[in-house]
Amino acid sequence: MGAREDCLRELLAARACERLVLDLVHRLDLGRPASVAELFTPGGVWEWAAGGRRVAGREEPAAYFGGRPADRLSRRPATNIRVTVDSPDTAHATSCFVTYRVDGHDPGRLVPPPPPADAGHYEDSFRRVEGAWFLAHRRLHLAFGGPAPRHGA
Repeated sequence: MGAREDCLRELLAARACERLVLDLVHRLDLGRPASVAELFTPGGVWEWAAGGRRVAGREEPAAYFGGRPADRLSRRPATNIRVTVDSPDTAHATSCFVTYRVDGHDPGRLVPPPPPADAGHYEDSFRRVEGAWFLAHRRLHLAFGGPAPRHGA
């Protein structure tokens, strides 16, 4: 394989990994939260650096994120996604996020914007399995955090 093909392969791998980060946020905020488990390898892990929380495999993340309150409204801008391709089948990345979240949301009413509930960054590792990229490990680092406010409270 020539240098041009190597560059193209690396570019496509980096874009696929970046897309996983964005797809995950989209599923949490605008899709089906439990479906984020589909973006992980079967043995994938999502852990929180503080507090010892950890979900692994596909069943635990599906249950964890699928158990979010039905009246929770959230939006997570994901920025500064920096992917490094390590090999044809592995990569890692960091990305920053801010979460705006409110519980007690009524879809028929506009909610005044709350302050951010948390902000931090992720450290992700990716693995290519049978030609498709998946998250293998996600570690959440919170710089700022607090409880979700309840709308109307």
